[in-house]
Amino acid sequence: MTVKQSEQYQLVIRSLSDRIVEAQSPIRILDAIKWDDSLREEFFRKRCKSLPDVGPDYYAQRPLGFDPSVMRQVFQEIERDITRQLGTFNPVGQIMRRMCKEYRMVIRMLEARGTPDLGFISQELYGSASDAFHAGDPTLTDLSIMLSESLTNIGSDLGREPKIIAAPEAVAILQERMNLAFPDDQAVRVFESDGIVADAAAGADYIKIRSDAMFNERDLKILAVHEGMVHVATSLNGQHQPICTFLAKGPPSSTVTQEGLAILMEVITFASYPARLRKLTDRTRAIQLAESGGDFLDVFQFYREQDYSKENSYTNASRVFRGSSSNGLPFTKDLAYLKGFILTYNYIQLAVRKGKLQQIPLLFCGKTTLEDMRTLGQLVEEGLVAPPRYLPEPFADLNALSAWMCFSGFLNNLSLDRIEADYANIL
Repeated sequence: MTVKQSEQYQLVIRSLSDRIVEAQSPIRILDAIKWDDSLREEFFRKRCKSLPDVGPDYYAQRPLGFDPSVMRQVFQEIERDITRQLGTFNPVGQIMRRMCKEYRMVIRMLEARGTPDLGFISQELYGSASDAFHAGDPTLTDLSIMLSESLTNIGSDLGREPKIIAAPEAVAILQERMNLAFPDDQAVRVFESDGIVADAAAGADYIKIRSDAMFNERDLKILAVHEGMVHVATSLNGQHQPICTFLAKGPPSSTVTQEGLAILMEVITFASYPARLRKLTDRTRAIQLAESGGDFLDVFQFYREQDYSKENSYTNASRVFRGSSSNGLPFTKDLAYLKGFILTYNYIQLAVRKGKLQQIPLLFCGKTTLEDMRTLGQLVEEGLVAPPRYLPEPFADLNALSAWMCFSGFLNNLSLDRIEADYANIL
């Protein structure tokens, strides 16, 4: 009798989970808010001196691909059924209800394209550059400025190898690496695309490379570990979940954890480099500038002052204002990199200190969120969540990672000012 109840319970969770996955499928946040090439061409035709003409009318020309009112109703019905069938306090139900609420917020945000409300809802979903982790702590902007100052001492030329690998060759190299990383899922595809802002982007089972982008070997190593070993791996691990299929899809709350995990992977695999970290800190500072009232031209000029080319300055500034108007509040998703890195690093550091190493690989069992990690551990024990099929090397064998974290935690307790005084005569 217990087994039958258990099977029925699993079927209920699977059914509700599948409904969330199906309902969110038409929602494409980045597609709905991106700027087209005509804005870039017009901006440069006007010698980079006029604000791009972007507002509600511009976005109205780009249909969302779904009816917002119908979609909101769908998520409300799923949320209601979760409570009816699983109860108010069921752990899986709580995660799924939160996802429904987030997707309803996303729908509201996309309805508000070109208006101030997009920026306000974005801050609710992804945070603000003025957020702090604790009362009295430095803000994200403060932390990014501190990191930028350290990077300034290193210099900007370190790690700037020439980009001589064109997109077709980059595709071939990355495809070979993905075939080795995911031998059971040869369906992981790497291909060229014209429709993305970044040099590359990952989907559920693919990596897109921008057709006109150029790369060096270091870039490709970062793409392999960031897009492949984290974003694609967590998507595939979520797809292999037999019951909690919602783990294959990432609402905004999972973005911070997933991007933080990807940046951590870059660091611990020695793929990252100073110019890469500077790009991440500059994104935070650019968002802070826009939140403080700066418009597109102000952010564009900020990037020019950081020695970015005109083309890259435009691309980076448009990331800040996508979905918004060119003098409106920013889209704050790019805060996830620095914020997520700090939160994920601290979580792993604490897990090592408390001897809960078994919790660390669960970060990869799907599109996870840090606040759900304890619950996910319980769900693995109950057989409702499968352990991750694919784990990148630093997480597959936790010996080296835990040793690295132990040393890191120990060194954090030392006084850098005293060390600097001690070493003054030899450095």
